[in-house]
Amino acid sequence: MEEMEAAGEGLAEGWFQLMRLIKGIGLIIIEFLAQIENFQKMLWEKKKFITETFYIITLGNVPEVFYPDIADNAAQWEEWDRLLAIESRPQDLFSGNWRTPEGRVAFLKAHPSLPLDTRHFPPDFTDRLLGSFDNLEEMTDGLLIHSENWQALNLLQEKYRERVKCLYIDPPYNAQSSEILYKNDYKHSSWLTLMENRLSRTRGLLEPRAVAVIAIDEVEQEVLGLLLSSVFSDKVKTCVTVVHNATGQQGNNFSSTHEYAYFVYPSDGISIGLQDRRDRPDVRPLRNVSKGAHLRSTGANCFYPIFIEDGEIVGFGDVSPPHFHPGTPNIRRPDGIIEVYPIDQHGTERKWVFARDTVESIRHELTASYDERRGIWDIIRTKTRFNYKTVWTDSRYSANSWGSRLLNAILGDVGSFSFPKSLYTVRDSIDAALGNAATGLVLDYFAGSGTTGHAVINLNREDGGRRKFILVEMADYFDTVLLPRLKKVTFSPEWKDGKPKRVATAEEAERGPRIIKVIRLESYEDALNNLSFDESAGQTGELQFEDYLLNYILRWETRKSETLLNAEKLSKPFDYCLHIYRDGETRVQKVDLPETFNYLIGLDVAKRKVLDDSGRCYLVYRGLTREGKRTVVIWRETAGWTEEDYKRDRDFVAKQRFAEDADVIYANGDSLIPGAQALEGLFKAKMFAGVEG
Repeated sequence: MEEMEAAGEGLAEGWFQLMRLIKGIGLIIIEFLAQIENFQKMLWEKKKFITETFYIITLGNVPEVFYPDIADNAAQWEEWDRLLAIESRPQDLFSGNWRTPEGRVAFLKAHPSLPLDTRHFPPDFTDRLLGSFDNLEEMTDGLLIHSENWQALNLLQEKYRERVKCLYIDPPYNAQSSEILYKNDYKHSSWLTLMENRLSRTRGLLEPRAVAVIAIDEVEQEVLGLLLSSVFSDKVKTCVTVVHNATGQQGNNFSSTHEYAYFVYPSDGISIGLQDRRDRPDVRPLRNVSKGAHLRSTGANCFYPIFIEDGEIVGFGDVSPPHFHPGTPNIRRPDGIIEVYPIDQHGTERKWVFARDTVESIRHELTASYDERRGIWDIIRTKTRFNYKTVWTDSRYSANSWGSRLLNAILGDVGSFSFPKSLYTVRDSIDAALGNAATGLVLDYFAGSGTTGHAVINLNREDGGRRKFILVEMADYFDTVLLPRLKKVTFSPEWKDGKPKRVATAEEAERGPRIIKVIRLESYEDALNNLSFDESAGQTGELQFEDYLLNYILRWETRKSETLLNAEKLSKPFDYCLHIYRDGETRVQKVDLPETFNYLIGLDVAKRKVLDDSGRCYLVYRGLTREGKRTVVIWRETAGWTEEDYKRDRDFVAKQRFAEDADVIYANGDSLIPGAQALEGLFKAKMFAGVEG
């Protein structure tokens, strides 16, 4: 300023003009860069297209009318031989001769846990097979998503809103052995941002009383705890120590043996289930034998008779009145029933561990036991379930024995995948988080090798439950590790050197997954690669050029790009394509518009049917939205239709009656179908809901 004052008024004015010019140019650059950043943000936040859908269906759930087609499918048999080693296993493991057409059909019937992959079959077969199910949603026990996890969570928001009962994630630890590569040196803050974005997006998917479990090691354990307190401020968190490497990992000062798991759960009531220790039960008398004055006088409501008949507990009596003293542990009634009281060998009136009003809750843990030495009956409690401790030391939690070695036993050589979790660490975490419930949806969006899905399958086989899972993974080992693992453990629970040790029993097959749905999503990079510019779109004259260039050019000239949903091309919904990068190359690939739309509106599909009207293909979905509305979605190719075509369309839909009793009917394009709404506007609105820029 002193120099400008000394320079004189004329020269100072020139400098001011230069400064104003620089400022003006700077503002223009900022405005243009803001447009670019907002456009990139919009591309990131938009719901992504489903680019591929296929199904893994166990043969026990496939109608036998399809077996001849399956028997003739060479690609499917080649995969089964590769995964299950049918050719090299002894005949006593597999029933039937699978080398002849007749033998193959018999083989299929004998092995209901065989996982059929619909990718090996023509579309007509898949359409007929899916059309044979009356409730696809109920039959689907697993959903696998090959995608970047934030994009997957974004797509799941409507369909799975407040449906997830257990979140289990094992995110990258940011440790030296598994360090994440960042574009800057702020590794802790970048890691926290990654986690905060995903955990915040998860909240809307969780049931009000859902439990989240997040595995972590010492590098980010402290900051993760702070983040969880922020994101789940209305919840309680407990940090559990898991000894996963008892021999220790050598360090400079200490040999590390453990990692952590944060349990985040509601602050009221009991949410965490009990540990199952049937292999190590606690067996002791129901009578309180602990040291101290555990006498009748200190707990009158714990002194009452337990009735035994023919060596079995048949009931519980009322609390004994104060003046009544049995004098002996057993009183035999005239009707043969024996009354057992908590009286010790010295004749001292003690008390049962449980009061009369709560003892029936543990009746299944109680048995009558005859003491030959004393000549009396006593009541024994066999306790198999306990509160989980905050330090887990069981050898089953070894990441080497029940992580790496187990994965090698299932897949053979899996050197490409490092640090798999112990199956039992995940199994117990999920069981605890579900409160021991036999149902509930489990979500894992750092799915890795698929341990979470494996654990859910095992839990269901243990108790016949119907827990379901959603797994999200973006890496290449989705196809090389995760998917083969789940196919294999669906077929058999036990493996060695990549080969099954036995086939699943009839009960295990019945309790295993019925349908596992697999989808792949468009990536952010795919969205960028599918932008196309319509330069003529800017020649409207409606906007001043500078304003148009700085604020609107990107959104306006790319509005017909396929990645932004070009509604004009929905007249040919089965031919809608994107350029998709996969396996090192970019290829033109058809997009699954119908499935994408179903997820956007939150449709639970009960029935999926493909119909033909003299060469005109119809794909029809029927199901329920989250609001409980019976919804029908009709897809057909309408390009070039005349009024007569629309009339024929209306008559065909009426004749097939698949829109009957529907609360809402959607159809692509125009239609004369009574009550039908064009879906294009809703499709666009849902895809860009909540998107800014």
